[in-house]
Amino acid sequence: MLIEFRCDPSRKRAWMDGIAIDVRGERADTRIAWVDGGKPPAGLDALFELERMLLRKGQPLSADPAPGVGRALADRGPAPDIVIDFTDRPCDAAGTARMYLRPLYNGAAGEDAALAAILAGDLPLIEIVEQSTGATLDRGWPSAEVAAGLSGHLDAVIARTMTLLRAILSGSPRLPIIQHIVARGAAKTPLAYVARGLAHALARRIYHLCCYAPHWHIGWRLIDGAGVWETGDLSGAPWQRLADPGNRFFADPFPVTWQGRTFVYFEDLDHRIGKGTISAIEFDGRGPIGAVVPVLEEPWHLSYPFLIEDGGELWMIPESSGNRDVALYRCVSFPDTWQRHATLLDGLELADATVTRHGGLYYLFGAIRDGAGGYSDTLAIYVAERLAGPWLPHAANPILIDRAQARPAGNMTVIDGKLWRPVQDCAQGYGAALALAEVTELSPTTFRQQVRPSIRPEPAWPGRKFHTLNRAGRLEVIDGSRIQPKWFR
Repeated sequence: MLIEFRCDPSRKRAWMDGIAIDVRGERADTRIAWVDGGKPPAGLDALFELERMLLRKGQPLSADPAPGVGRALADRGPAPDIVIDFTDRPCDAAGTARMYLRPLYNGAAGEDAALAAILAGDLPLIEIVEQSTGATLDRGWPSAEVAAGLSGHLDAVIARTMTLLRAILSGSPRLPIIQHIVARGAAKTPLAYVARGLAHALARRIYHLCCYAPHWHIGWRLIDGAGVWETGDLSGAPWQRLADPGNRFFADPFPVTWQGRTFVYFEDLDHRIGKGTISAIEFDGRGPIGAVVPVLEEPWHLSYPFLIEDGGELWMIPESSGNRDVALYRCVSFPDTWQRHATLLDGLELADATVTRHGGLYYLFGAIRDGAGGYSDTLAIYVAERLAGPWLPHAANPILIDRAQARPAGNMTVIDGKLWRPVQDCAQGYGAALALAEVTELSPTTFRQQVRPSIRPEPAWPGRKFHTLNRAGRLEVIDGSRIQPKWFR
């Protein structure tokens, strides 16, 4: 199997060096064929180098200029089986090629189309089109939580373009593709964009000198009857803020009632260290009682303490993507003694693992990252007959690439016989809003969801963020962010 990547020699990028890609589980041979295109924006590579030094502190990216890539590939040799065309030149059917794929960015081909979308203020909608039929095989809407500057945002686009291509070539069944209306702003020049990026980076550094950021905090309320799931908004009984020390933030609240007592478990991150642990606090019929109790710490960062009752015991699956695994912990002594019981998944970055039982099986949802790009745009599902596994990947992984509806945001729930999942809506940035999605189809080979309008911070819950929703009995909990000056405790 031979795959030919068609690229513009005036836009040689690091990702083109040593491309590895599988076709139906077997490693394919790859080569680059250079197809001359138009001139890139003047000074683009110099601007990328400036960002590398000032914004990324020398960290390499796949979007970095790589003048030496592919110098020995002038002779194309035999006809390819698959062509992947990254240029905006007219298509050549490539003779005997049985598949001719082209990435489109907001409907247009080529790197300049991706850059135009970024310069207009957003990452583009990515489509992979089969040129011989005109069919769109898959779509993705990437996220850019860790992207810095024009080069960082282009890197995020390249990463998810490759994720989509690998999914198509893997032979896994592609599920119904996402639909989005792309909002286009006024485009800036590359120099103006980079200048703005450097100004924002300076402003962020000043802000971080004065404030802990981001600073998440937990909201709670005791209600009878309708909550967020029923009303679709944050109205109703007023939200109370769980007090925090100021130099630590609390996020990802998960309440549970066990052995007659109710506790809220959450991520507890010390800004001065930058590593999260899991803590808990008890609630009674009036609110929180007692002190915050530390319950789980590892050498790596922990967050999102998902809880599940199974087999008469209480279990936790905290996020441990920094350790590249998904681990199951058993509650040995409630509420604060937990023991690692099993590794459910290993060797991957999977955030916010959330388990539900459906149709006699266990399903584990999570936001997965394949080593590059954002952390919140790609949904993966795993299936098992028992909580402890073995867990097998869903036939259509990655299920979708869409920053507005991929990443879990709390416990899944059944309402009137229908299965629902809260999802993080990162369309306007990480943690900016939360949406409620009805899961209309779920099996080891299928998945569909219908997303309802998003819920954003409002006067009832002021702030800039909202990305977790959970409830246990009368206790409903959410989280958000606020400005936290370092001189206040």
